Amino acid sequence: MAQARVNGINLEYEVHGADDGEPLLLIMGLGVQLTRWPQGLYEKLVARGFRVIRFDNRDVGLSTKFSGAPTIESVIGALMQGQKPDIPYTLDDMAADSVGLLDYLGVDHAHVAGASMGGMIGQLVAADYPERVRSFTAIFTSTGNPGLPPAQPDAMAVLTTRAPDPNKDMEAYLAHSIRSSRTIGSAAYPLEESYLRERALRDVQRAYEPLGVARQIAAVIANGDRRPKLANIKAPVVVLHGDADPLVPLEGGKDLAANVPGAELRIVPGMGHDLPPALYDAIADAITSAAERGRAST
Repeated sequence: MAQARVNGINLEYEVHGADDGEPLLLIMGLGVQLTRWPQGLYEKLVARGFRVIRFDNRDVGLSTKFSGAPTIESVIGALMQGQKPDIPYTLDDMAADSVGLLDYLGVDHAHVAGASMGGMIGQLVAADYPERVRSFTAIFTSTGNPGLPPAQPDAMAVLTTRAPDPNKDMEAYLAHSIRSSRTIGSAAYPLEESYLRERALRDVQRAYEPLGVARQIAAVIANGDRRPKLANIKAPVVVLHGDADPLVPLEGGKDLAANVPGAELRIVPGMGHDLPPALYDAIADAITSAAERGRAST
């Protein structure tokens, strides 16, 4: 266990790989811990010469937790009235956390990869801190463009339906987690139920903060449309997206690639909104390709 004091909060982090490897910062998505960057994937990245940094975002895992429970309705209502939503933090704060962690570790610049909400945070890091980012890989994420197709209803329910309390009924909690993973996952690359159960149990035993998801959703909604910022991204970008993603439809990845100058779009047949072992090489290839372009541009 290691913690960094960043922007007045504590961030739990891990570093994998040789000290002289190229720094690669992995930013995870909504409500999930650093453990969702699977060992099999980061080991492939380490084998390719990266020094992999994965961490718990604020309000999840072993990092600092916040208080309050803003509703989607209250955030949208404030925005519609031209007001600043009353939320404990923003995606900009979370982007500053990412850069602050690099500062703490003495990393001047890094390759960055972000999944889902982590890809949204990564967009802000690449746009607002261009001198810190050598390359950026965006995995099943989007621009915040309000005109894009929404998530499928059953996938959206995964985000908005609170799981049973594991302290009262662990079996119900695990069953809910397995159903949720199946709903948004890659149907073409299904994960064994035993794997999903063990992963959910391991994560909930590591940390449990159900209201953190609501606060992170509020930060995502309040951030709005990032397209005006995307032209500021100077680093090489690879956008990796599945054509079977029920939570962030493929159009989101296409929109991101279309709005970042020089971005490469890689569409993965059958990929949903998860990182199954069968696709570790495709994910590592995307990150490596972006990094190679980053090396060539320096």
